[in-house]
Amino acid sequence: MQPDRPHPALRATFSRAAGEGKAPRAIATFAFLLFTLALVIPWSWERYLASLPPLNLDVTQGASTIVIDRNAKLLRAFTTEDGRWRLPLTRADVDPKFFQLLMAYEDGRFATHHGVDYRALARAAGQMATSGHVVSGGSTLTMQVARLLEPREDRSLSAKFRQAVRAWQLERQLSKTQILNLYLALAPYGGNLEGLRAASIAYFGKEPKRLSIAEAALLVALPQSPETRRPDRFAPTARAARARVLARALARGVITPAEAEQALADPVPGARRPFPALAPLAAEAALRADPARRVHRLSLDAHLQAQLETLAKDGAERAGPKLSAAILAIDNLTGEIRAHVGSSDYFSTARGGAVDMTEAVRSPGSALKPFIYALAFERGIAHPETQLDDRPARYGVYAPENFDLSFQGTVSARRALQYSLNVPAIELLSNVGPSHFLARLHEAGATIDLPKDAPPGLAIGLGGLGIKLADMARLYAGLARGGSVPDLVERLDAPLKPAAEQMIAEPVAAWYVADILRGAPPPANAAAGRIAFKTGTSYGYRDAWAIGFDRRTTIAVWLGRPDNGASPGLIGRVSAAPILFDAFARLGREIEIVKQPPNALVVRGPEGLPPPLRSLRAGQARTLEANALPPLKIAYPPDGARIDLGLTQRGSGEATPLALKAQGGAPPLTWLVNGKPVGEAQIRRQSSWTPDGAGFARVSVMDASGMTDSVSVRLE
Repeated sequence: MQPDRPHPALRATFSRAAGEGKAPRAIATFAFLLFTLALVIPWSWERYLASLPPLNLDVTQGASTIVIDRNAKLLRAFTTEDGRWRLPLTRADVDPKFFQLLMAYEDGRFATHHGVDYRALARAAGQMATSGHVVSGGSTLTMQVARLLEPREDRSLSAKFRQAVRAWQLERQLSKTQILNLYLALAPYGGNLEGLRAASIAYFGKEPKRLSIAEAALLVALPQSPETRRPDRFAPTARAARARVLARALARGVITPAEAEQALADPVPGARRPFPALAPLAAEAALRADPARRVHRLSLDAHLQAQLETLAKDGAERAGPKLSAAILAIDNLTGEIRAHVGSSDYFSTARGGAVDMTEAVRSPGSALKPFIYALAFERGIAHPETQLDDRPARYGVYAPENFDLSFQGTVSARRALQYSLNVPAIELLSNVGPSHFLARLHEAGATIDLPKDAPPGLAIGLGGLGIKLADMARLYAGLARGGSVPDLVERLDAPLKPAAEQMIAEPVAAWYVADILRGAPPPANAAAGRIAFKTGTSYGYRDAWAIGFDRRTTIAVWLGRPDNGASPGLIGRVSAAPILFDAFARLGREIEIVKQPPNALVVRGPEGLPPPLRSLRAGQARTLEANALPPLKIAYPPDGARIDLGLTQRGSGEATPLALKAQGGAPPLTWLVNGKPVGEAQIRRQSSWTPDGAGFARVSVMDASGMTDSVSVRLE
């Protein structure tokens, strides 16, 4: 007998009751899970973020040191400490077409996502699930930057998750432009190239601002696999990768079919180009002055610098073996150096390429003569039309001769300077006084090196001293500026020094000299009457000089052996002057003549001058008469004397003045101690000097005829 079964309606009622009892429990369980997840997920997220070290965004500290010109063009770059080229770059320095290709190929939604493109990740995962291998990546540019900031070898899901987290952090801390700047600085391009700028220069020899579509497409493709796609090693692979970038850019309308066809036809570079190495000696000087700075900005003009470096190299090679050349170009208005060629070939050991000859002390030959004339004009001793004697003359034991050993008789000061006659220049120097001439050079800021144990005599007018090419350039720039000598400026990022008022001549005297030098006979095949210039050849054919200027620019040229060896036939007019005129031709502008000051006396011969200025014969007569006087001799202190002036006992107090006495000679007398004048020239034959410390001192005296005497003493 079968048991009784409940009525169907009753069973339905029981079922509903049971279901109604389970529903509240399920809802409660789901709510509990949601609550737990709401607590656990943020806690886990915060714990994970806390476990990550801070992102190191200060990549500029590890960038290459670079030297740029006044227009931000690269002059020279240096590798990082680990031997990599990593040049600084920002988005503004890159062709916009590059970013269009980059976004089309790498990250089409870069502008809108927050570090992770979930759509791209879902697409990549679906493609991998259906095909069994990676078809496309899902990384954004921000995730790539995160990977570059924290390089990791593994490609696990945890590493991918970490990149996504880092990308999210980057998007919260930085703007889109800042993230792109990091990518431009860190993306790998094969070998030791890092960053777009280094790759653009190494593969194409140009800045990223001027990339073609083909070049930009290749640089978009390389960072995905920089070693296997290097165009200098794997050109077919690089070409195929570039084609894929162009195909995707064409599909997305970034480029036209014609542009794609042209880009595909362009060859890929087969080798890396050398990085720029312009102005190497100036660049190294900037690094020594401020080693912590990463970007050094100089006043140079890269285009002019490159042209003058080539000119110096060609000129030195034509002149002979072991010779070097130096060129300095100055903006007369500002004193800024526009070109600094310290040697003819930086990499040549035989030519002393590592020696900066713009800072070397050398004998200038006749190149200082213009400043003798300027001082004579300023003091009213002579005028450009004053008649001078170019005849044999003797000043004590010194008898100057002209370079060609001939004499021209009576000549104007203008002609004497234009043809660089030695005898008239020494005649003028004897009238203005060698010590006064040296003092004027010192006042103008020039560093003068005199021979040891020799007082300054008349021979300094023909190169009997040492001076730097940089100082010669400054002095000649002073003539172009109306007598005011500029301070040279080369580092535009260095603090400006207060300008010192340094004069080489008064405005009228400076213009007289400039006007005379503009009429000097030019070298062969050069136009006359354009630039004012002067040449010089040192004793023994060791140095050839040529310095010239117009109103805006001064250029100084030196040619010789850095080891100071002789080079027979090395003459300023023949060897250095052609380089000077070629350098001015490379300025790419018209020559501008120095303007005449309003109070200049312009006449057509000595007849238009006041009688005292028509001839210097009276001065010459006085000089010759002086030779009949007793010889000049220092009476006190005697040579080799040890003189106790109480220097050690007095400490910081002032020492007792040292009496200076002379006999013979032709007054006025000028005293010098260690090459520096002591006061003004005096009629009396005695003077005094207060030393600033113990030690040896060289005491010299010079009379009006140029005779000199010297003694050495020890002060205690």
